[in-house]
Amino acid sequence: MSLDIARRVLEIEAKTLSELVHRLDQSFVRAVEILYACRGRVVVTGMGKSGLIGQKISATLSSTGTPSFSLHPAEALHGDLGRLVRHDVLLALSYSGETVELLQLLDTVKRLAIPLISLTGNLNSTLAQASDAVIDVGIGQEACPLGLAPTASTTAMLAMGDALAMALLEKRGFDAADYAALHPGGDLGVKLRRVESVMHTGDQLPRVGPHTSLPDVIYEMSKKGLGHTAVTGESDRLLGIISDGDLRRLFQREGNRALDLKATDAMTRNPVTIGREELATKALNFMESRKITSLLVVDADGKLEGAVHIHDLWTTQMF
Repeated sequence: MSLDIARRVLEIEAKTLSELVHRLDQSFVRAVEILYACRGRVVVTGMGKSGLIGQKISATLSSTGTPSFSLHPAEALHGDLGRLVRHDVLLALSYSGETVELLQLLDTVKRLAIPLISLTGNLNSTLAQASDAVIDVGIGQEACPLGLAPTASTTAMLAMGDALAMALLEKRGFDAADYAALHPGGDLGVKLRRVESVMHTGDQLPRVGPHTSLPDVIYEMSKKGLGHTAVTGESDRLLGIISDGDLRRLFQREGNRALDLKATDAMTRNPVTIGREELATKALNFMESRKITSLLVVDADGKLEGAVHIHDLWTTQMF
């Protein structure tokens, strides 16, 4: 019995979302344009379950580049209306479009010339008629067996809010680097960390010149402990890299005569490099796919800026 009810709920809600896809029209486009042009904050409001959905929509907007906060309409009527200012946009959620507390906000919205976007299931409602853009989230039926508890209707609002946020994200050109800047903590922050935050620089960075003797190369590599050294020329331009593996192969080939060689004789030219702005996960993928343990970090002109070791990425607990 429980499984039957659960399947019915999911089927109804899935059907609801499928129907919404075919109802998207220029009203949605208009709403995105209004939100994109907002010079203030997107204020999301709704009563009851709609208000809870509004809180999630507001959080998604804020985390994807659109400043937003949630406003309880009843609290707004008792002093919080002062949080609404010119240049904001009000996004109102009401399935009936006749929620009294929301309608009581309309005079203030009109006085401040705040654009109003509504998510409603009643396109003929007072809220819809007062809106600058109306998005239809009407449903065929609620998933509640009693037909009373907001289920499919709130799912429709939540999904449409996600659609608005993602359309805005795309329109703003908001990328992974922007997302990382807004999510510095937790697992997301770690996975979106940039190379520059984990790379070795300054005195920690092993480097030698092309004419450095091999004993001094070995000393530099041992001292810095990264298993490699960069070889740089004038203006710190990267010429090559010498790894532990390069040294082993050199001594197998040359024996002790290798000690008479210079860095330029032992280095691998045109090594794999990465930019400091790249995600650390990309550096890890590079190293794992090429079966190497280090990457040198260079700027657009090929100037050495740092080095990142695979252990640095493992210790950030990316995975």
